[in-house]
Amino acid sequence: MQVKNVAVLGQLGDADLRLLRVFKSVVECGGMAAAELELNIAVSTISRHIKDLEIRLGLVLCRRGRSGFALTPEGAQVYEAALDLLAATDTFRNRLHDIHQRLGGDLHVAVFEKTASNPRAQIAQALARFRTQVPRARLHVHVGPISAIERGVIDGHYHLGIIPEHRHSETLRYQALFDETMLLYAGQGHAWFEQPAAALDWADLRGQALAALGYHSPNMALAHQHRLERSATASDQEAVATLVLSGQFVGFLPDHYAEAFVRQDKMRAISSATLRYDCQFSAILRQSPKPTRLTEAFFQVLCEAHGVALG
Repeated sequence: MQVKNVAVLGQLGDADLRLLRVFKSVVECGGMAAAELELNIAVSTISRHIKDLEIRLGLVLCRRGRSGFALTPEGAQVYEAALDLLAATDTFRNRLHDIHQRLGGDLHVAVFEKTASNPRAQIAQALARFRTQVPRARLHVHVGPISAIERGVIDGHYHLGIIPEHRHSETLRYQALFDETMLLYAGQGHAWFEQPAAALDWADLRGQALAALGYHSPNMALAHQHRLERSATASDQEAVATLVLSGQFVGFLPDHYAEAFVRQDKMRAISSATLRYDCQFSAILRQSPKPTRLTEAFFQVLCEAHGVALG
């Protein structure tokens, strides 16, 4: 499809923002058919919206056909620009609430995976308090890997993130909240499953097939520290658990998350006095621009729920 060039885009209206939100969903879902459930509108309507946006911008944004969905180079640039614009729009709405001296608007919080079962994490309690105190706020809770949360907070797509600390960025503000214990586990069928109490150490672990996270994290830092090589790469901790349950790999998991598998005798902690490490979870916010009053209000409730002084 070719789109005739038009004049440079003038004023943006609500209709343009709606089209950009549709386009954003299509990109993030990987195609129009996949976005149908997310947007709750028919594929034909989605296709028409994308075509309207292309005409509005005078650009071909994507290719769709038998070979699948793919962004054009121009479409990739528009997607990045749309992320900035939509995040700025949300920030503007929240700033208006600030100007009117009332709390409300959208609050996007991103949390690292598998925190809900951690008894030391009081995130749900903080959300409950915040909801009571600020009933006009619209909460959006996201789950993702560390790098995506850091990038999202820096870019303004998330107002606050909660991640295990592994390195610091000068553009972010950190507040320690709670910790997490990571133990090494083996599943049924693995030789170490039958000797969980054996006095094994890091040198012994170097000879085992290890399943570990494939991105920069405390897990990866630990592997570098002890010269451990991954035999299988996992995208998240559920993937690590699945590999451990196969009986072919060992892997580190949060003790609270692995507890259900341990109770079912599907996996066991190995040499837990030695083969372990702790993660410190912190809230992260942008240093600049200054967080909105809504973000600061949730940050304060979050700190209070965890019994820590504001940092």
